[in-house]
Amino acid sequence: MLRVANGLWTTRRGSASRQRDKTRPKPDSPLLQPSTETTMPKRQYVDFHIIQTVPPANLNRDDQGNPKDAVFGGVRRARVSSQAWKRAARRAFDEKLPEADQSTRTKRIAGQLAERVALRTGVDPEAAARIAAALLEPLGIKAGKKAGNTAYLLFFGYRQLDEIVDLIADQAQDLAGLDDDQLKEATKKLAVADRLKSGHPIGVALFGRMVADIASLNVDAATQVAHAISTHACNLESDYYTAVDDENEADESGAGMLGNIGFNAATLYRYATVGVHQLVDNLGSVDAAIDAVGKFAQAFALSVPTGHINSFAHRTRPSLVAVVVRNDQPVNLVTAFESPVKETNGIAAASARRLAEEYTRSTEQWGDQPAFFAACHAFEDDVLAKAFGANQPFNTLLSGLNETLTTSWAVR
Repeated sequence: MLRVANGLWTTRRGSASRQRDKTRPKPDSPLLQPSTETTMPKRQYVDFHIIQTVPPANLNRDDQGNPKDAVFGGVRRARVSSQAWKRAARRAFDEKLPEADQSTRTKRIAGQLAERVALRTGVDPEAAARIAAALLEPLGIKAGKKAGNTAYLLFFGYRQLDEIVDLIADQAQDLAGLDDDQLKEATKKLAVADRLKSGHPIGVALFGRMVADIASLNVDAATQVAHAISTHACNLESDYYTAVDDENEADESGAGMLGNIGFNAATLYRYATVGVHQLVDNLGSVDAAIDAVGKFAQAFALSVPTGHINSFAHRTRPSLVAVVVRNDQPVNLVTAFESPVKETNGIAAASARRLAEEYTRSTEQWGDQPAFFAACHAFEDDVLAKAFGANQPFNTLLSGLNETLTTSWAVR
């Protein structure tokens, strides 16, 4: 039979059911009504939709040093790459975590591990470097051009490094006295890879890890982040600046330095989605996953890439943050801005209204039934209230999100 459970269509196969499936139920048929049964969601996504205005800035540079852009809807838009905002968000929530729970992305895993070996065991730095190299060698990580570096960036947690040190902490002094061949033999069977395959920090669990030549170390990302684009047409501008030498003699004129920085100013639409089911799998805990969603929500909303920030002081807060929990699939609402906003009296307000209208139209057209939807914004607009309900303080929104996720994953 055909039924709906947590917003997901499922079909029980059999000759009779296959025959009935040939006739689509009428829109008012009970078969098309959502099930009231309580089951744990097989898939669950938390969508974040943000409208944010930034002043003249160069948040994310291209190879020419200018702000990145893109053509969308036939016009050029300001653009901030997903990588730039993911890094900003990751660093934002890492700052609030204990050091052991933080993550890092670096080519210096051997150096990082060696430092921890030396600090924990008291062996000298040279011996610690030899031990670290021997521990990592069985993984098959390609060496980089610079001594001690890997050929590519590796994303891991500090606690994972500490757990690798745990493997040899009691025998580090003995290992330090071995020659290279003996050291290699003594460490080759240690479960180093297992320490990197489990106990992932929030950063790795959210954003994943790919090691092209060691597939066993890969972690599927639970989060997707879209490139942020302006809701309106946006042109590149240039700031030609000079710096005066304060110690110039009275008869000297002219600048001590000349420079040029490209910039733009834009109201951006930002979108990200977190697959809660994947996050649960990566972290191995429902409670840890729900906590991580809340940390990501706050970090993604409040973080800003810091390119040229001293020159532009471009840190702002979003004008609107809308959160939608779905049990079917993530939905990017960028189609609201395929036709660029041309409002000259408040682009942010017009963009927020466009977003709300697109959300309402999309949910009605496709019959979506989100498990949760709410918004925190700076506007007085009935269209926003119709789409997302009453305006909420951000902390209240996060509490409602946490309650929804906790309730939906409470069934065992």
